[in-house]
Amino acid sequence: MKRTATEADMALAGLFEEMKGRGGAGLRAAAWEDFAERGLPNRRVEAWHYTDIRAALGKPAPLAATAAAPQLPRAQDAVRLVTLDGVFRPDLSDVADLPDGVTAQPLRDALAQGAPGIMALLASADVQTDDALVSLNAALMQDGVILRIPAGAALERTIELTSLVSGEAAQSSFSRSLVILGRGARATIVETAGALAAGAAQDNQALILRLAPGATLDLVTHATGESDALVRVMSLIAHLDTGASLNSYALLEGAGLLRRQIFARLDGEHAKVAFNGATLARGRQHVDTTLVVDHALPHGESRERFRNILDGQGTGVFQGKIIVRPHAQKTDGVMQSRALLLSDGATMNNKPELEIFADDVQCGHGATSGRLDTDQLFYLMARGLPRREAESLLIEGFANEAFDGIAHEPLRDWLGARVSAWLAGRSPERAQ
Repeated sequence: MKRTATEADMALAGLFEEMKGRGGAGLRAAAWEDFAERGLPNRRVEAWHYTDIRAALGKPAPLAATAAAPQLPRAQDAVRLVTLDGVFRPDLSDVADLPDGVTAQPLRDALAQGAPGIMALLASADVQTDDALVSLNAALMQDGVILRIPAGAALERTIELTSLVSGEAAQSSFSRSLVILGRGARATIVETAGALAAGAAQDNQALILRLAPGATLDLVTHATGESDALVRVMSLIAHLDTGASLNSYALLEGAGLLRRQIFARLDGEHAKVAFNGATLARGRQHVDTTLVVDHALPHGESRERFRNILDGQGTGVFQGKIIVRPHAQKTDGVMQSRALLLSDGATMNNKPELEIFADDVQCGHGATSGRLDTDQLFYLMARGLPRREAESLLIEGFANEAFDGIAHEPLRDWLGARVSAWLAGRSPERAQ
């Protein structure tokens, strides 16, 4: 039965007409067909049950216009590659500072060239996302960056992939980036997503990772926004070959609605992933982390550890699924979500799942929600700390557990400083 088109569908169809002639015609058309069959998810779609993206978007906004070059603050020493309002900006990027052998190509150029190998990687058909917003991103992708790190490279300097929205008016942007690590390569990448103004932006971005045999990637993600009207969906799609390793750490500071969804396929023996994250939400902010880790071959290992800190009327969501395929014997998977509710109005939705089709595995999951430990709080206050300071100390310790594994100390300190800054902004009446 054909689905009835909505006003949002017609608005998005207009955007597709605008974008379909800009390279990658086959990829765009297939993605649009998939999206058109599904439409924007509603809460009856299981993976979107706790996040009403259709209501949050309302009528999709027009594509953002080309923005003037802003002055961008630099939080860390990294080679920065900037995408602004969905468009890769070499004029804002440190392309000339890339290490020897590492290349950065605008996505729009790759789409115009249409090389079959790159089109296949961008489509990521071998990683089952089964998500309408991922398909919409592929259909409407404006630009992004393709980053190639050659085999055997061991990068000493961090590379930062920065994605920003700029305008104060309602506007939408769609970016799609691809990072390719060659055999045995090692790198640290920082993914940052932000907003330069308090506008009603609608941002849909995707980052695709392809790790060749023996490659190792440390990925640090930081997402924030200046506006409660910002709606942002970030999709991470990762494919790991034999012996590859991905260590991911994320700090999500709530915008109006922020969803980070992860689709990882361990498609080689002895592949390893670790996804760690902390969520900070206050007011009426809504932050959703949804992930699927798909073990396809034996001896895979996955670890998921997430911390959620919710204040005011803030809402957190964690949906995690580990899939173990029939041939993925000796899989070792552990998933954990913990939440701190700092107010009576805060809400946490936890939904961990296991789908196991092999019989020689070790997999487990757990989820908890609660308040600050009153005994620990009493202990600190009995030693002279004011209540607000004692609470902040405990909350910082809870959040920073998610970043313990980051080997790069400046990055670990940077994330810790962001947590401290968020706590400093708590209303005084909250800490009583």
